[in-house]
Amino acid sequence: MTESAAVTEYWKAYVEEHPGAADLYDSAWAFGDNPRLADELLELVLKGIKTGTASNYALYEVRGQRLPFEGGHCVLLDGQGEPRAIMETVNVEIVPFDEVTAEFAYSEGEDDRSLESWRHEHEVYFKRECESLGRPFDPAMKVVCETFRVVHINERQ
Repeated sequence: MTESAAVTEYWKAYVEEHPGAADLYDSAWAFGDNPRLADELLELVLKGIKTGTASNYALYEVRGQRLPFEGGHCVLLDGQGEPRAIMETVNVEIVPFDEVTAEFAYSEGEDDRSLESWRHEHEVYFKRECESLGRPFDPAMKVVCETFRVVHINERQ
């Protein structure tokens, strides 16, 4: 994702207040694969409900992106690509889809927060991603399970 001037400005302002974060920048991104989902999930983060996110490991390989890392800081975008918050990655684990834990599913803060609901909704989501890569969904596929905390909310939004 090409970063906008707003993202660059927001990160620069954050680093001025938190110089120790200067070398911890990871990326800027929005949750999900559409503006509605991005806004819904971001709202859960801003309310302190969502503290975890799962992503398809294969996408990092295909896109040549590095994996999230502990201590890394990401700018969270809303559905229109505007910077809304900065999160710090607390933990990263790579596990098969069918081995994601109930505890992690709960941290995602979505639906009823159960593992069953997480598996259903994420299978639907990951099937869309896999299809776009020309791959079948596999319950044993690698999933990047990232736990995070919000370190800054962009009050200018």
